[in-house]
Amino acid sequence: MSDQLTISAEPRERAGKGASRALRREGRVPAVLYGDKKEAVTIHVEAKALNKLLGTGHFMNSLIQVELGGKKTRTLPKDVAFDPVTDRPLHVDFFRLSKGAKVEVAIPVVFVNEEESPGLKRGGVLNVVRHELELLCDADHIPDEIEIDVTGLEIGDSIHISQVTLPAGSETGPIDRDYTIAGVVAPSALKSSEDEAAEDEAEEGEEGEEGAEGEEGAEGEEGGSDS
Repeated sequence: MSDQLTISAEPRERAGKGASRALRREGRVPAVLYGDKKEAVTIHVEAKALNKLLGTGHFMNSLIQVELGGKKTRTLPKDVAFDPVTDRPLHVDFFRLSKGAKVEVAIPVVFVNEEESPGLKRGGVLNVVRHELELLCDADHIPDEIEIDVTGLEIGDSIHISQVTLPAGSETGPIDRDYTIAGVVAPSALKSSEDEAAEDEAEEGEEGEEGAEGEEGAEGEEGGSDS
């Protein structure tokens, strides 16, 4: 399960772009706390503390305890807006979580036992289609990652979401289809050699047909001279 992190917040006394810019100059980041059928609350958090949480690499998949006025509220980050030039955080949305809530999260995929894949041993390449899985998870049981075993995969084999055993409390998200996560494909060198072999076979077939047609033509000419 992802770590439960904590960040302190203070209420925003003023709203608007001017007030937000002033907060950022003071090393604060404007934010909003909403959800759980309660009124939204505008807040601000310390930029350094937020950057530390962002640096964990799993901020968006972690439960965040927002401490406001001595009270902690369990939340899940829903969006972080970044400056397109400096990449510093400009605004954060925190979604309140009710007891027993389920949340949609993107969980990273990790592939294991690659040395047990015959296709990869023969020089095949693991072509990853999805690096994350959109899952519906219990808020108290959000996995850090999903491990996918590639043991036994040959070149041309692929892994679909229906083949993955998800952790308890997790299920596939809103996409209702058996999508591909990854597959083992032939390397370009192997593909090129196969293509060349196929072209050689085709050329040999064409030459054989031309030779047969030439022989038939010669037989026809000999038959015409006898008459």
